[in-house]
Amino acid sequence: MTGAPERDVIPIRRALISVSDKTGLLELSEALSRAGVAIVSTGSTARQISDAGFPVTEVSEVTGFPESLDGRVKTLHPAVHAGILADLRLSGHAAELSELGIEAFELVVVNLYPFVETVASGAAPYAVIEQIDIGGPAMVRSAAKNHANVAVAVSPDSYPQIIKALTLGGTTLAQRQRLAGEAFAHTAAYDAAVAEYFAANVGIRSDLRKIQESASPDAAERGVSGPGATQFPEFPAGGVQELELRYADPTALRYGENSHQDATLFRLPDGRGLAQAKQLHGKEMSYNNFVDADAALRAAYDFAEPAVAIIKHANPCGIAVADDIATAHRRAHECDPVSAFGGVIAANRPIDLAAAESMKDIFTEVIVAPGFSQDALGVLSAKKNVRLLLLPADYARDGLELRQLSGGMLTQVPDTRFAPYGDWSLASGSAADAAMRADLEFAWRAVRAVKSNAILLAHGGASVGVGMGQVNRVDSCRLAVDRAGERARGSVAASDAFFPFADGLQILLDAGVAAIVQPGGSIRDSEVIDAARAAGVTMYLTGERHFFH
Repeated sequence: MTGAPERDVIPIRRALISVSDKTGLLELSEALSRAGVAIVSTGSTARQISDAGFPVTEVSEVTGFPESLDGRVKTLHPAVHAGILADLRLSGHAAELSELGIEAFELVVVNLYPFVETVASGAAPYAVIEQIDIGGPAMVRSAAKNHANVAVAVSPDSYPQIIKALTLGGTTLAQRQRLAGEAFAHTAAYDAAVAEYFAANVGIRSDLRKIQESASPDAAERGVSGPGATQFPEFPAGGVQELELRYADPTALRYGENSHQDATLFRLPDGRGLAQAKQLHGKEMSYNNFVDADAALRAAYDFAEPAVAIIKHANPCGIAVADDIATAHRRAHECDPVSAFGGVIAANRPIDLAAAESMKDIFTEVIVAPGFSQDALGVLSAKKNVRLLLLPADYARDGLELRQLSGGMLTQVPDTRFAPYGDWSLASGSAADAAMRADLEFAWRAVRAVKSNAILLAHGGASVGVGMGQVNRVDSCRLAVDRAGERARGSVAASDAFFPFADGLQILLDAGVAAIVQPGGSIRDSEVIDAARAAGVTMYLTGERHFFH
């Protein structure tokens, strides 16, 4: 600290404005102009202010240096930053500004390039990188640091209080302190979003020519297809040395996993997931409701076609795809109706009347979907306690998964890649016909939603038996077969990881499973393949696994 006396009310005589979000810009400019405030601005912001008839000085006139490098350099100049950072409580700073011919700013209005929105749009890497703001955060942080002398506004939500301050003689110290705190939170969240983007993506080609090639219309799309999929370009793994995250908007929950545990939901400021869903009906959400609903969405949104997942204790009771949600729900429920009691249902399409009629008589904790028809709401709202959650219109899964552990945190890119059928290798039996292939592809996607060790039996685009969470694959095979009963015969099976021995596979073969898809890679693959060949059963190896812990 300087030890200089604090200045409380500071009149606004000169303002620097450079905003990406133009909301409220003209109203603010009008108020500033009416109060006789000199406005300095940049690029499109200056043009919009000028076109509206308000006096404005281009920043290049202040710096004596033109905007350059396609706008990358415009405010990074001593004539700008000295005017923001000068501590006018100190006579030396005031004298130095005078000697340099630099005028101080009392107000900085800046919001940053739309980086998060650009990533969410699926833009090419080069376009995303161009939205990493450099000068904006520098101005914001400078003004926030010097809040003893300067007010900083990073959101149009702050403009009304700035306009009011103009009528009251200036901004107060307490006001500037609050605005500074908001500004630092704004840049922290922005930097966290950039860090998350880099952390979530592997293998980006840093050569500019290749990046531009990847932005061409012919470039192959990356990531999982289908509704709710988030696609990202790829960045080098391990390249991020620090990860800063900001969660806000806390909501206290009734309790955690158990009634003696406290729990709170925090939300990402720019999130588009379950945490941002709107509750349309029912009791308040619990910790366990959120966990199961997120697992259900994860499963349902793995499919491009209409899909329903029913989840209980983070594991599937049933998953199915169909031409419509009502049929998908009915077939998912048929997989394990006993376990589905008190479960969570997620759909990747809106719930219509037919789907609501299918669900209404089943005790369900939560139904989450991207939409509900009015008829469906009428039917489902008749059940007092069921929670109906409406997903954001632009629902997307996060690009980075986090898991806390004692003393630290694990991060990973979400498991959204599924080896396509064309990359599988036929290890035994005859090549699958169209119907069998469809079931194998369904099972290979669906088994990813099952806690390891995972075995899923499927037929006709629906699970018919699920074995999950066992500490050996033999028990998972036995559980899947037991739950399927007679439906095991003629079904296909997917295993999330290889069979270490032939004993688990033999349980599936004895139950009459007609085809199997599994990663392969065991040192005993030959033993497992020989067992499948002896039974005359089709077996494909994918070369990838889908553990889920």
